[in-house]
Amino acid sequence: MANRNLLLCVFSSFIFIVTLAQNTTDNLKYVDQLIGSANGGNVFPGATLPYGMAKAVADVDSQSNQGGFTTENGNVTGFGTMHDSGTGGSPSLGNFALFPYASCPGDDVNRCRFPKKERKVTYKPESVKASPGYFGIELSSGMKADMTTAQHTSLFRFSFPSSGNSTGGSPLILLDLTDLADSRQDNATISVNSETGRMTGSARFLPSFGSGTWIGYFCADFTGAAIRDNGVFVNSRASNATKEIKITRSINASPLPGGGFIRFASNPADGILARIAVSLISSEQACTSAEAEIPDFDFEGTHAAAEDAWREKLSPISVSTTGVDPSLLTNFFSGIYRTMVNPQNYTGENPKWETSASAPYFDSFYCLWDSFRSQLPFLTILDPLALTQMVQSLISTYEHEGWLPDCRMTLCKGYTQGGSNADVVLADAYIKGLGADRSIDWETGYSAVVKDAEIEPFSWSNEGRGGLDSWKALGYIPTQDFDYNGFGTMTRSVSRTLEYAYNDFCIAKMAEGLADEGDVEKYTERSGNWKNLFYGYLFNGQDTGFTGFFQGRFQNGTWHNQDPLWCSTIDPSSSRICSLQNNGQETFESSLWEYGFYVPGDQAGLIATYGGPDAFVKRLDYLHDQNITYIGNEPSFLTVFQYHYAGRPALSAVRSHFYIPRYFSPTNAGLPGNDDSGAMGSFVAMSMMGLFPNPGQNVYLITPPFFESVSITSPLTGKTATIRNVNFDPTYAGIYIQSATLDGKPYTKNWIDHSFFTEGKELVLTLGRNESAWGARVEDLPPSLSEYVGFGNGTVNRTVGFERRWRLEGRVGSVEGGASGLL
Repeated sequence: MANRNLLLCVFSSFIFIVTLAQNTTDNLKYVDQLIGSANGGNVFPGATLPYGMAKAVADVDSQSNQGGFTTENGNVTGFGTMHDSGTGGSPSLGNFALFPYASCPGDDVNRCRFPKKERKVTYKPESVKASPGYFGIELSSGMKADMTTAQHTSLFRFSFPSSGNSTGGSPLILLDLTDLADSRQDNATISVNSETGRMTGSARFLPSFGSGTWIGYFCADFTGAAIRDNGVFVNSRASNATKEIKITRSINASPLPGGGFIRFASNPADGILARIAVSLISSEQACTSAEAEIPDFDFEGTHAAAEDAWREKLSPISVSTTGVDPSLLTNFFSGIYRTMVNPQNYTGENPKWETSASAPYFDSFYCLWDSFRSQLPFLTILDPLALTQMVQSLISTYEHEGWLPDCRMTLCKGYTQGGSNADVVLADAYIKGLGADRSIDWETGYSAVVKDAEIEPFSWSNEGRGGLDSWKALGYIPTQDFDYNGFGTMTRSVSRTLEYAYNDFCIAKMAEGLADEGDVEKYTERSGNWKNLFYGYLFNGQDTGFTGFFQGRFQNGTWHNQDPLWCSTIDPSSSRICSLQNNGQETFESSLWEYGFYVPGDQAGLIATYGGPDAFVKRLDYLHDQNITYIGNEPSFLTVFQYHYAGRPALSAVRSHFYIPRYFSPTNAGLPGNDDSGAMGSFVAMSMMGLFPNPGQNVYLITPPFFESVSITSPLTGKTATIRNVNFDPTYAGIYIQSATLDGKPYTKNWIDHSFFTEGKELVLTLGRNESAWGARVEDLPPSLSEYVGFGNGTVNRTVGFERRWRLEGRVGSVEGGASGLL
């Protein structure tokens, strides 16, 4: 028997080595930056470094241009060098755009069309090329542009049609003192050096989802041909006699057009190179960055360096490609890529407080309500050093501005959508061991989350929490709360209560290592406040056959009524306000039906509240089968995997395969909603990887990866963790775990902790076509604040004899008692 086991071990090791030999060697070839560039994905599809400040792309005027460019046939208005990715709302950044002309009609500079709305031109859709660190496009005018970036600097190469000089004119490039949203305020400036052509200046702008203003600075240089002349333009007129302007904002809706221009004496075959750097400190600092990062205008060298940076970031993950459709590889690695476009590394670019050269500052947390659920937990695995710097930045923001941000962009306070979810981000990093080397000041971090829980800010629309008097006295946030301590939009009482409860749960987890037992008890008790809004009946709402929902309550304890289907995808009113407006509902961007599952810290208690595991599963099925949830918004993410808590991990696998690739596909219109700075990308990556987090807890829920094997090398320890499927079926009919081993020993828990990655363990999953009892016992379920009850004899109840065939895009499987509607 021992010899047989040895032979099996040798054979398994041989198979594993062969599998590794088939793994992808260059993950960059699977990245498609144009995924989400249509259908409201709002991604930034251009050239950038990981977390880069410089983001170069063609800006268009189509409706969903929040990331600058879309593949929806808009008109190109310029080539900007600052952008965000995947945001909703107003277009973000797109500052200091360049725009090239082959020549001005009649060789008269005043006959070029300078204003943005007049100069715009269509592009050739088939010409668009994008790859990590690169973007290229051709306009219908024949002008070609390609671009690459360093950390603060973009390098554009403009190639003009040979007919550009047919009228005796010469190529011209303007620099526009505006942004995508036309948010520029007063006193924008530009100065043009008559000899070198260098342009420097600044402008003040509004954030796209926050309060206050911010100032951006630039430094632009040009090379490739002799300078003919240069100067400035205002409105539709230009002059080479004037080299400086200061321009105000119009009394109309848009800022006055204005900026600088440069004309060249010839049209070189190799094109004109334009180098522009940006800064939040000064034009001098922008010039210093440009000269240090791209000193010789070396396009190929800069592009190669950008590729190398991305290759390094993607290198910790490898997958077996055996039998896998290439579109799934593209889906997977493109999702991973998008998790590292935002937040942006603005280290050394923060004028609000002095920091040492080594003190990091990250910005464009847009917003933590979106990214805490899977994006930042994913970076804890893939790029823990960057995640550590992000946490340091959040704590530094607390130290200098008094509060942890819930949303932040270009030095401005963003709007708070729900709870104080930086608490979850810090807790997630803390319990997974980041900063254990004292690189993170966890004592200060703990004081920051406690302040969120105990002190109400004057403006809780931007930070912290509102209604804390009621929270402490009543145990919930009342509908139409009387709150004179601070001010914010008096809506979302249900979703804020549920989020505050989980925020306190996360504080309790941090308190276990950073505070006394009194704090642990206090915040653990407050984390149970979700129970105070559970109403056991249904009144004045559409009857779905289920009773018992969270509902708003007034201060006197009486109940407010909101139909549980309002703000869902099947809300009968498409005009209902479910966002931050003061006439919004008591839930934010989702329904009472969906928020009915948002008790991440006490799933056992919630399951008991709903009548046990069978009733819980039926509720989850109904949420998904009836299209109540919207997978294009982040509150849906965890609901895909919450079957684990009811002892039905197989159903989580079914749901995962239902949504991917049906709703997430490697096409331009392949995202179900805006990417939210990589949140959608991380959902795809972690779902396909087979380990999905419950953020704020040391828990990853296990489902079979979409590949025969996935390996992740920890950048912290250098050890490689591997998840391997035995009986892998590329048709995905057999996606049900029959048994598992962890480092060669039987493993029955349906979850795993973060040491799997840092210690380089091996998880082997044996798969089959039918749901098994694996991971179903109470002792195999993920941790929960309450004890699991109602499971019967320590195992999960199943409906005997009930079997459904699952047919989805050619995949067939067998599931007992679940997955209704997936036929």
